[in-house]
Amino acid sequence: MQKSIKRRFVAGATCPKCQELDTISLYYENNVEKLECVACGYNEAQTEKQVSAATRENENVIGIFKPH
Repeated sequence: MQKSIKRRFVAGATCPKCQELDTISLYYENNVEKLECVACGYNEAQTEKQVSAATRENENVIGIFKPH
């Protein structure tokens, strides 16, 4: 049995490939944010570089633990 994936549609979003309006769905698969156009099948995943850049930009570091 396959686990269902919760998808959210992005209102007002236009597909970069087919230019259709309101066809982009956003979902998470294995903790990776992905989007897909339900009209043409275009899909995109957030890359590791994008993830680490967003994390570093928004995090607050209190200290760094360095075991001896």
